[in-house]
Amino acid sequence: MKREPTGNYKLMLGTDSQVHPSHTLFITGIVIQNVGKGAWACFRKEIVDRQMTTLHERISYETSLTEQVASFFTEKRKNELIEVVLPHIYKGATFTIEGHIDIGSGDRNRTRVYVNEMVSRIESLGMEPKIKPDSIVASSYANRYTK
Repeated sequence: MKREPTGNYKLMLGTDSQVHPSHTLFITGIVIQNVGKGAWACFRKEIVDRQMTTLHERISYETSLTEQVASFFTEKRKNELIEVVLPHIYKGATFTIEGHIDIGSGDRNRTRVYVNEMVSRIESLGMEPKIKPDSIVASSYANRYTK
């Protein structure tokens, strides 16, 4: 961000999970994207030593892990990121923080009944919630590491 402070930046956090025979694997993606110019990404891995087969429990736990990573971005840390772009907003620089949730609101999506609950949790942290098909960090980036 310091190398190109006039960029359009998004800090995106999201978690996906996969139930395996002996455990459930959760991956939380942390992505900073300069829209149209690339991204930096990493992930955090957590293993629960049992199969979490109840959908609501797993979706709720995914959201909790996203909330946990979001808590590492304290007001001080968020302000440090904002201060990089702030002097350049008149040149079009932007910075947003998004919480990506691996759920969808479509009629055929089993997770649609949890949308309002999970979106409210993400909003309460001051993040912009994103659900499928816009929750790319959870449903695409983190998903590839859960297999």
